[in-house]
Formats: sequence, C-alpha cells, structure tokens
Amino acid sequence: MGRRLREARERAGLSQRQLSFPGCSPAYISRIEAGDRIPSLQLLREMGRRLGVSEDYLATGSERSDEAATLVQAELALRLDEIDAATELYEAALEKASTPEERARSLAGLGQVAFRRGDPRAAIGRIEEARAASRDRLADQPAAADTLGRAYAMVDELEASIAVFNESLTGAEERGDKVESARFAVLLANAHIDALGFDQAEKLLERAVELAPDSRDPILRARLYWSQSRLYTLQERPDQAARYAKRALHILEATEHTEYTAKAHQLLAHIEVDRQHPEQALKSVHRGLELLGEQGSPVDRALLVLEEARALVQVEEPEKAASLAMQAAGLLEDASPHDAGRGYALVADVYEQLGDREKALELYELAAERLEAQPGRYLVDVYSKLARLLEENGQKDEALEVLKRAVAARGHTA
Repeated sequence: MGRRLREARERAGLSQRQLSFPGCSPAYISRIEAGDRIPSLQLLREMGRRLGVSEDYLATGSERSDEAATLVQAELALRLDEIDAATELYEAALEKASTPEERARSLAGLGQVAFRRGDPRAAIGRIEEARAASRDRLADQPAAADTLGRAYAMVDELEASIAVFNESLTGAEERGDKVESARFAVLLANAHIDALGFDQAEKLLERAVELAPDSRDPILRARLYWSQSRLYTLQERPDQAARYAKRALHILEATEHTEYTAKAHQLLAHIEVDRQHPEQALKSVHRGLELLGEQGSPVDRALLVLEEARALVQVEEPEKAASLAMQAAGLLEDASPHDAGRGYALVADVYEQLGDREKALELYELAAERLEAQPGRYLVDVYSKLARLLEENGQKDEALEVLKRAVAARGHTA
C-alpha cells in the first residue's frame, strides 16, 4: 500500500506536503509510504480522491467489481477496527453477493464482526454458514478459522475449537507457511490449555518457537508469552505466570494493539489476585479498562471487571465486589459460561461471609453448573464449599454426592 501510494503521488506530481490535509500530516503520509502505518478507510478514500485513483487500487493494487470492491472495503474496515463501517459494508456485500465465494466471505466477515462485538455464538453461526457456502477449506481462511476456534473455546465447546485449530495448523504446514503454522500452533496450545491438556500445550508452544524462532511479529511473540503465562496460571505456578505475562505486556505496550494489551492486563490482574497482590491487580484492571474505552468488547470489559471484583474481596470491600461480580457474570452468561461461573462463585463467597447461607448455596450450585464444562481448580473449590454448606444443613447424602464430583474434577486437574 505504501509503495502504491508513493507511486500514485509521484505520478500526480504532488509532494507529501501537497497531498496532506487536516488529520493526515506530511509526516503521517511518510510513515504510510514507509510501511509503518496503515491509514483508516476514510483517509485512504480521501487520498485516492486527491490522487485520482480508487481506495481499492491503493489497498489492493487492482480495481474491483462493485461486489468485490465492497468486500475489500469491509475487510479493510474490520482490520482497522472500524466495526460499525465493517458491519454495514459486509451486510451490503452479502445482499449483492453473486457467487458462493462472495457470499462466504461476507458471512465470514459478519462472523468476525459478531465476535468483536462479544457475541461468540452469533460468530459461530455466521462462520459455519460461510464454511458450508464456500468451496475452500476452512484451513485456507486463517482469519475466519482464528475467530471460529476462539469462539468455540469461549462457549466451552473445546473439542470443536481444537478441531478447527488442528485443521488450520495442518493446512498452514501443507502450504509451508511458517508464520501461520506458528500462529495456529499457539492457538491450538491455548485450546489444549483450556481443556487442561498441559502436555500437548507445552509441545505445541515449543513447536511454535521452532517454527518462527526469529519472528519479527510482535503479536506472535506476545501470544507465545501470553500462552505460556496461561499455562503456568492453570498449573498454579503464579510467579512464573506473572513473569511471562509481564513479558507479553512489555511487547504489546510498544504496539498500537490496544485490545491485545488490555487482554494482557486482564491476565496479569488475574495472576496478581492469585498471588495476593490486590493493589497491583487493580492497577492492571484500571489500565485495561482505560485501553478498551467505550468501544471495547463487552466481554473483554466484563472479564476485567471480574478481576476487579476478585481484588476487591482481598481489600475487604465484599459488597462492592459482589455487585461487580454479579454484573460481570450476567454479561458473560452466554459469551463465556466458565467465566460467568467464576463470577457466581465469587458472589456466593460474599453471601456466605455475610451469613446468607441459602443464597450462597443457590449461587454455588449455579456456579458449578457453569464450571462443569471445564473441570479444574475453580470447580473443585466450588464443589468443596457446596458440600460443606450442604453438610452443615444436615443434607449429608447430597454433600457426599457433591464430594464425589469434587474428587472426579480434581482428577481432571492432575
């Protein structure tokens, strides 16, 4: 894009200063031409107008049919996080689609938009519809595969997530694409981490490092550190987890990827609560929320608020913690049931502290239902507390049954 912009500017006989306009300085044009910046769709369109070329030409090097041009604009808007514009353009492209491929690209784009808006179930529906409409394999559509696999993981359909990422990793290796292979090795590792398959995850992360040992892609390196941090977190090794989370954060803060940086702050906040460092956790939460702003995904905001609630319990603000955790759990109910379960468990803890055992029992049961899809330490903890309360209520048979479930869940974490 930078090369085409420079060539079009020189053909038009304009200097960078002459091409500039409010919101697009000569220095910014210089950085675009050097490949250091990607302009917004609006800036690209205005530069094309001034140079007598279309934004499609600047973006792709070729003119397109109306349908294809709309798709290019939609994909560019999505890449630039202009979600509202991307939605309108993808919907227009879907309405005008004249081939199965155009329909599939439009549906896949709408699926990615739904995921960015915090609706993984809608994302799954759209991308699976695109998958059925397209002649191409999902493995040859890395952006859609990335979104689909992560959406399945969010709604606790881990087998489907692993299958998507495994297919995509195989496809990338068949193409000899080391960067995409490393990317999907990391994504597949994260799906195995969610499923408590720690041995598989460790092997995949080692494989990712071997595939791209000198990668200059900061996002890939940050994802590697982030995944290693998650692995250590679930293995209950918080000091190592914090070290890798901080490495990921250090890399991301030097980029303009605010969404990824906010996610890294959420992970670090989670780890700091586990380390009994609530003040540091609250700092990470507030920084993450600041980065997301009002445009951030409701799911990402809810996950940060949940960590804020966990930290507030440790600084002895239980009522505020319960209010925030209940709010976060409600937002996460459909988008991330496992995290909703963590929220309900925290609220149950507060009610138990306040002496309302009946409400605590109800919420522990609700938490257990949400957590059962991903057995782990949170589920074991909830089962143990639920069994204790049932026994104190004289419900010994029910308590014994819950303890049996706790033992089974503990076996999954071994």
